[in-house]
Amino acid sequence: MLVTTKEMFEKSMKEGFAIGAFNVNNMEIVQAITDAAHETQSPVILQASSSVGYLMKMVQAAVEEYPEVPIAIHLDHGPDFETAKMCIDNGFTSVMIDGSKYDFEENVALTKQVVDYAHSKGVVVEAELGKLAGIEDDVNVAASDAMYTDPVQAEEFVKRTGCDSLAIAIGTSHGAYKFKGEAKLRFDILKEIKERIPNTPIVLHGASTVIPELVNMCNQYGGNIPGAKGVPDEMLHEASISGVSKINVDTDLRLAMTAGIRKVFVEDPSAFDPRK
Repeated sequence: MLVTTKEMFEKSMKEGFAIGAFNVNNMEIVQAITDAAHETQSPVILQASSSVGYLMKMVQAAVEEYPEVPIAIHLDHGPDFETAKMCIDNGFTSVMIDGSKYDFEENVALTKQVVDYAHSKGVVVEAELGKLAGIEDDVNVAASDAMYTDPVQAEEFVKRTGCDSLAIAIGTSHGAYKFKGEAKLRFDILKEIKERIPNTPIVLHGASTVIPELVNMCNQYGGNIPGAKGVPDEMLHEASISGVSKINVDTDLRLAMTAGIRKVFVEDPSAFDPRK
Protein backbone atom coordinates (compact mmCIF):
# COMPACT_ATOMS: atom_id res chain seq x y z
CA MET A 1 0.00 0.00 0.00
CA LEU A 2 1.10 3.53 -0.75
CA VAL A 3 1.39 5.68 2.38
CA THR A 4 1.06 9.37 3.15
CA THR A 5 4.04 11.38 4.34
CA LYS A 6 2.52 11.99 7.77
CA GLU A 7 4.25 9.19 9.69
CA MET A 8 7.48 9.68 7.71
CA PHE A 9 7.65 13.32 8.73
CA GLU A 10 6.74 12.66 12.36
CA LYS A 11 9.66 10.24 12.59
CA SER A 12 12.01 12.60 10.73
CA MET A 13 11.24 15.52 13.05
CA LYS A 14 11.60 13.37 16.14
CA GLU A 15 14.91 11.79 15.08
CA GLY A 16 16.46 14.67 13.10
CA PHE A 17 16.75 13.46 9.53
CA ALA A 18 15.16 14.28 6.15
CA ILE A 19 13.25 12.08 3.71
CA GLY A 20 14.46 11.98 0.11
CA ALA A 21 11.83 13.08 -2.41
CA PHE A 22 12.75 12.18 -5.99
CA ASN A 23 11.08 13.27 -9.22
CA VAL A 24 10.23 10.40 -11.56
CA ASN A 25 9.89 10.69 -15.32
CA ASN A 26 9.96 7.10 -16.57
CA MET A 27 10.00 3.45 -15.55
CA GLU A 28 13.79 3.22 -15.19
CA ILE A 29 13.92 6.09 -12.70
CA VAL A 30 11.08 4.56 -10.66
CA GLN A 31 13.01 1.29 -10.57
CA ALA A 32 16.29 2.96 -9.62
CA ILE A 33 14.81 4.97 -6.75
CA THR A 34 12.82 2.11 -5.26
CA ASP A 35 15.74 -0.34 -5.64
CA ALA A 36 17.91 2.10 -3.68
CA ALA A 37 15.22 2.63 -1.03
CA HIS A 38 14.95 -1.14 -0.64
CA GLU A 39 18.73 -1.57 -0.33
CA THR A 40 19.01 1.14 2.33
CA GLN A 41 15.66 0.32 4.00
CA SER A 42 14.67 3.97 3.66
CA PRO A 43 11.22 5.51 3.32
CA VAL A 44 10.92 7.37 0.04
CA ILE A 45 8.72 9.93 -1.70
CA LEU A 46 8.21 9.63 -5.46
CA GLN A 47 7.22 12.91 -7.11
CA ALA A 48 5.55 13.68 -10.43
CA SER A 49 4.03 16.62 -12.24
CA SER A 50 2.45 14.88 -15.24
CA SER A 51 1.51 11.53 -16.89
CA VAL A 52 -0.57 10.53 -13.89
CA GLY A 53 -2.17 7.40 -15.37
CA TYR A 54 1.01 5.70 -16.58
CA LEU A 55 2.95 6.80 -13.54
CA MET A 56 0.53 5.32 -11.02
CA LYS A 57 0.74 1.90 -12.71
CA MET A 58 4.55 1.98 -12.52
CA VAL A 59 4.52 3.10 -8.89
CA GLN A 60 2.02 0.38 -8.01
CA ALA A 61 4.39 -2.19 -9.52
CA ALA A 62 7.19 -0.85 -7.31
CA VAL A 63 4.98 -1.04 -4.22
CA GLU A 64 4.12 -4.66 -4.99
CA GLU A 65 7.81 -5.53 -5.47
CA TYR A 66 8.89 -3.85 -2.21
CA PRO A 67 5.88 -3.96 0.13
CA GLU A 68 8.12 -3.41 3.17
CA VAL A 69 9.37 -0.01 1.93
CA PRO A 70 7.20 2.99 2.89
CA ILE A 71 6.49 4.73 -0.44
CA ALA A 72 4.46 7.91 -0.90
CA ILE A 73 3.39 9.32 -4.27
CA HIS A 74 3.38 13.11 -4.38
CA LEU A 75 2.30 15.80 -6.83
CA ASP A 76 5.18 18.27 -7.24
CA HIS A 77 4.38 21.94 -7.97
CA GLY A 78 0.67 21.53 -8.55
CA PRO A 79 -0.32 24.74 -10.37
CA ASP A 80 -4.04 24.86 -9.52
CA PHE A 81 -6.91 23.23 -7.62
CA GLU A 82 -8.01 21.16 -10.64
CA THR A 83 -4.62 19.47 -11.02
CA ALA A 84 -4.41 18.72 -7.30
CA LYS A 85 -7.94 17.29 -7.32
CA MET A 86 -7.17 15.10 -10.33
CA CYS A 87 -4.13 13.61 -8.58
CA ILE A 88 -6.02 13.09 -5.32
CA ASP A 89 -8.84 11.36 -7.20
CA ASN A 90 -6.30 9.12 -8.97
CA GLY A 91 -4.66 7.79 -5.83
CA PHE A 92 -1.89 10.23 -4.94
CA THR A 93 -1.24 10.18 -1.20
CA SER A 94 0.26 13.67 -1.08
CA VAL A 95 -0.06 16.81 -3.20
CA MET A 96 1.73 20.12 -3.40
CA ILE A 97 -0.15 23.25 -4.29
CA ASP A 98 2.31 25.91 -5.41
CA GLY A 99 0.74 29.32 -4.92
CA SER A 100 4.08 31.07 -4.44
CA LYS A 101 3.60 33.07 -7.64
CA TYR A 102 0.55 34.78 -6.13
CA ASP A 103 0.40 37.38 -3.42
CA PHE A 104 0.04 36.21 0.18
CA GLU A 105 -3.77 36.32 0.40
CA GLU A 106 -4.28 34.54 -2.93
CA ASN A 107 -1.78 31.88 -1.90
CA VAL A 108 -3.63 31.37 1.38
CA ALA A 109 -7.01 31.08 -0.36
CA LEU A 110 -5.79 28.60 -3.00
CA THR A 111 -3.90 26.48 -0.48
CA LYS A 112 -6.89 26.36 1.88
CA GLN A 113 -9.14 25.19 -0.97
CA VAL A 114 -6.79 22.31 -1.76
CA VAL A 115 -6.29 21.45 1.92
CA ASP A 116 -10.03 21.20 2.54
CA TYR A 117 -10.54 18.81 -0.38
CA ALA A 118 -7.41 16.75 0.24
CA HIS A 119 -8.07 16.26 3.93
CA SER A 120 -11.60 15.07 3.16
CA LYS A 121 -9.95 12.26 1.14
CA GLY A 122 -7.20 11.45 3.64
CA VAL A 123 -4.49 13.09 1.54
CA VAL A 124 -1.82 15.46 2.91
CA VAL A 125 -0.85 18.82 1.42
CA GLU A 126 2.46 20.62 0.93
CA ALA A 127 2.35 24.35 0.26
CA GLU A 128 5.03 26.89 -0.66
CA LEU A 129 5.82 30.35 0.68
CA GLY A 130 8.64 32.38 -0.79
CA LYS A 131 10.05 32.12 -4.32
CA LEU A 132 12.93 29.92 -5.51
CA ALA A 133 14.89 31.05 -8.54
CA GLY A 134 15.53 28.70 -11.46
CA ILE A 135 13.64 26.47 -13.88
CA GLU A 136 11.92 23.14 -13.25
CA ASP A 137 9.28 21.88 -15.71
CA ASP A 138 6.67 24.69 -15.83
CA VAL A 139 8.18 26.63 -12.93
CA ASN A 140 10.40 29.50 -14.12
CA VAL A 141 11.49 32.25 -11.71
CA ALA A 142 14.19 34.79 -12.56
CA ALA A 143 16.91 35.33 -9.97
CA SER A 144 15.80 38.93 -9.56
CA ASP A 145 12.31 37.73 -8.56
CA ALA A 146 13.48 35.18 -5.97
CA MET A 147 12.31 35.93 -2.43
CA TYR A 148 13.25 34.41 0.94
CA THR A 149 10.43 33.09 3.10
CA ASP A 150 9.32 35.48 5.85
CA PRO A 151 9.17 33.52 9.16
CA VAL A 152 6.31 35.67 10.51
CA GLN A 153 4.27 35.08 7.35
CA ALA A 154 5.11 31.37 7.50
CA GLU A 155 3.52 31.08 10.94
CA GLU A 156 0.38 32.90 9.83
CA PHE A 157 0.21 30.94 6.58
CA VAL A 158 0.28 27.53 8.28
CA LYS A 159 -2.33 28.58 10.85
CA ARG A 160 -4.73 29.90 8.23
CA THR A 161 -4.36 27.14 5.62
CA GLY A 162 -3.88 24.02 7.72
CA CYS A 163 -1.25 22.73 5.28
CA ASP A 164 0.64 19.64 6.44
CA SER A 165 4.12 20.74 5.33
CA LEU A 166 5.69 23.93 4.04
CA ALA A 167 8.27 24.46 1.31
CA ILE A 168 10.45 27.46 2.10
CA ALA A 169 13.00 29.57 0.24
CA ILE A 170 16.37 29.91 2.00
CA GLY A 171 18.70 30.12 -1.01
CA THR A 172 18.32 26.91 -3.00
CA SER A 173 17.12 27.08 -6.60
CA HIS A 174 15.77 24.83 -9.34
CA GLY A 175 17.96 23.48 -12.13
CA ALA A 176 21.67 22.72 -12.57
CA TYR A 177 23.00 26.25 -12.00
CA LYS A 178 22.17 26.99 -8.37
CA PHE A 179 25.17 29.12 -7.36
CA LYS A 180 27.60 31.32 -9.27
CA GLY A 181 30.01 31.76 -6.38
CA GLU A 182 30.19 30.09 -3.01
CA ALA A 183 27.09 28.13 -2.02
CA LYS A 184 25.15 29.78 0.78
CA LEU A 185 21.89 28.92 2.52
CA ARG A 186 20.06 31.08 5.06
CA PHE A 187 20.02 28.73 8.02
CA ASP A 188 19.08 31.67 10.23
CA ILE A 189 15.74 31.89 8.41
CA LEU A 190 15.24 28.13 8.73
CA LYS A 191 15.94 28.34 12.47
CA GLU A 192 13.37 31.10 13.05
CA ILE A 193 10.74 29.34 10.95
CA LYS A 194 11.19 26.12 12.95
CA GLU A 195 10.90 28.06 16.19
CA ARG A 196 7.61 29.55 15.03
CA ILE A 197 6.11 26.36 13.53
CA PRO A 198 7.96 23.52 15.32
CA ASN A 199 5.37 20.88 14.46
CA THR A 200 5.21 21.62 10.73
CA PRO A 201 7.55 19.61 8.46
CA ILE A 202 9.77 21.88 6.36
CA VAL A 203 10.56 21.12 2.71
CA LEU A 204 13.63 22.14 0.72
CA HIS A 205 13.12 22.39 -3.04
CA GLY A 206 15.93 22.78 -5.56
CA ALA A 207 18.30 20.73 -3.42
CA SER A 208 20.18 18.54 -5.90
CA THR A 209 23.93 18.44 -5.27
CA VAL A 210 24.56 18.54 -9.06
CA ILE A 211 27.17 15.83 -8.56
CA PRO A 212 30.43 16.99 -10.22
CA GLU A 213 31.32 13.50 -11.45
CA LEU A 214 28.06 13.32 -13.39
CA VAL A 215 28.49 16.82 -14.82
CA ASN A 216 32.00 15.87 -15.94
CA MET A 217 30.75 12.64 -17.49
CA CYS A 218 28.05 14.48 -19.44
CA ASN A 219 30.57 16.99 -20.74
CA GLN A 220 33.20 14.31 -21.48
CA TYR A 221 30.77 12.47 -23.72
CA GLY A 222 29.47 15.40 -25.74
CA GLY A 223 27.34 17.34 -23.28
CA ASN A 224 27.40 21.10 -22.83
CA ILE A 225 26.68 22.01 -19.21
CA PRO A 226 29.74 23.96 -18.04
CA GLY A 227 29.76 25.56 -14.60
CA ALA A 228 26.80 23.60 -13.20
CA LYS A 229 26.83 23.78 -9.40
CA GLY A 230 24.47 22.51 -6.72
CA VAL A 231 23.98 22.30 -2.96
CA PRO A 232 26.94 20.63 -1.19
CA ASP A 233 26.20 17.45 0.75
CA GLU A 234 27.34 19.00 4.03
CA MET A 235 24.74 21.76 3.66
CA LEU A 236 21.99 19.21 3.02
CA HIS A 237 23.12 17.34 6.12
CA GLU A 238 22.99 20.52 8.18
CA ALA A 239 19.51 21.24 6.84
CA SER A 240 18.34 17.74 7.72
CA ILE A 241 19.42 18.07 11.36
CA SER A 242 18.13 21.64 11.58
CA GLY A 243 14.48 20.92 10.92
CA VAL A 244 14.11 20.08 7.22
CA SER A 245 12.02 16.93 6.82
CA LYS A 246 11.91 16.59 3.02
CA ILE A 247 14.67 17.24 0.49
CA ASN A 248 13.70 17.36 -3.19
CA VAL A 249 16.02 15.93 -5.85
CA ASP A 250 15.44 16.07 -9.61
CA THR A 251 18.49 17.46 -11.45
CA ASP A 252 20.83 14.76 -10.09
CA LEU A 253 18.59 12.04 -11.52
CA ARG A 254 18.49 13.71 -14.92
CA LEU A 255 22.28 14.04 -14.90
CA ALA A 256 22.80 10.40 -13.88
CA MET A 257 20.55 9.08 -16.61
CA THR A 258 21.77 11.29 -19.45
CA ALA A 259 25.42 10.84 -18.47
CA GLY A 260 24.99 7.06 -18.61
CA ILE A 261 23.24 7.20 -21.96
CA ARG A 262 25.87 9.51 -23.46
CA LYS A 263 28.68 7.25 -22.23
CA VAL A 264 27.15 4.13 -23.78
CA PHE A 265 26.49 5.75 -27.15
CA VAL A 266 30.04 7.15 -27.40
CA GLU A 267 31.78 3.99 -26.21
CA ASP A 268 29.57 1.65 -28.26
CA PRO A 269 28.36 3.39 -31.44
CA SER A 270 26.67 0.18 -32.58
CA ALA A 271 24.29 0.20 -29.57
CA PHE A 272 20.64 0.74 -30.45
CA ASP A 273 18.67 -1.42 -28.00
CA PRO A 274 17.17 0.88 -25.33
CA ARG A 275 16.93 -2.04 -22.87
CA LYS A 276 20.74 -2.08 -22.68
